[in-house]
Amino acid sequence: MNILVTGGAGYIGSTTVKRLIEQGHTVTVYDNLVYGHEDAVECELIKGDLVDKDFLFSSLEGKSFDAVIHFAAYAQAGESVQNPYKYFYNNIVGGLNLLELMVKENIKYIIFSSTCAIFGTPDPLPVTEDSTKHPESPYGESKLMFEKILAWYDDIYGIKHVNLRYFNAAGAGLEGDLGERHDPETHIIPIAIQVALGNKDSFSLFGTDYPTKDGTCIRDYIHIEDLAIGHIQALDHVMKENKSNAFNLGTGNGYSNREVVDMVKKVSGVDFKVEEKERRAGDPPMIYADNTKAKNFLGFDPQYSDLETIVTSAYNWHKKHSS
Repeated sequence: MNILVTGGAGYIGSTTVKRLIEQGHTVTVYDNLVYGHEDAVECELIKGDLVDKDFLFSSLEGKSFDAVIHFAAYAQAGESVQNPYKYFYNNIVGGLNLLELMVKENIKYIIFSSTCAIFGTPDPLPVTEDSTKHPESPYGESKLMFEKILAWYDDIYGIKHVNLRYFNAAGAGLEGDLGERHDPETHIIPIAIQVALGNKDSFSLFGTDYPTKDGTCIRDYIHIEDLAIGHIQALDHVMKENKSNAFNLGTGNGYSNREVVDMVKKVSGVDFKVEEKERRAGDPPMIYADNTKAKNFLGFDPQYSDLETIVTSAYNWHKKHSS
């Protein structure tokens, strides 16, 4: 198939593109390279911003696509609270322009990179697809808004979608060529690895008095290789069934922040300094997915998302690319 991947130069997008190409698909990446990296793309790359509708339409004129996988979005919840306009404008306007392109070019299938942030602080756990949705940031709200927009474009134009709400993407490509490059970095695993590699003096552990097994927050970490497989499974599913759907992509388990730090110490062999600090506002004690629906409908079965595999792959990549 011919597949358009927006945001395909980014962390999860580039891994998915690599797997699509391996399966024989022809892929075109559309990315503004604000957060993506040109050297992560091994297919045709069009440098463009989805909010520029004229360039989007002209740059893709005459091309034919069977489906779209839409990763392109700003994705920092904390920043979105400081700058909501940036997030609503980019994530909604860019997405709308993409959908209008799909209407114009008669592209009938889209896989949407959504997020567990649409659920806010979940209660009860684990989080199912039908759990109450109350985003606690403009980022999460923008993703939920676009899910609702997709439903209308299905009703009106027959464009079928799959919303993939993934939890904490982690790890690096198993071949060691693709990894997490955010600036600034906000995710716990790469930050701990930076400390282990000597690029930071200490690791800050925010909150040690949560009602969890060791007092620190628990999160559901999903390896980017498993996420990439999930996107391809979702694409196969929607094109076969011709029905829109939504799935949680997680492992169904969680690891605590302290377990993550201990695993980075084990893998790196470095007993680095950890500073215990007060809780951060907005950090729920636990979030983990119920992935039963994805298993039943997609055959989704994470193979690489045990904590040691995640941390080892990430550590090897960061060690290789450490400045």
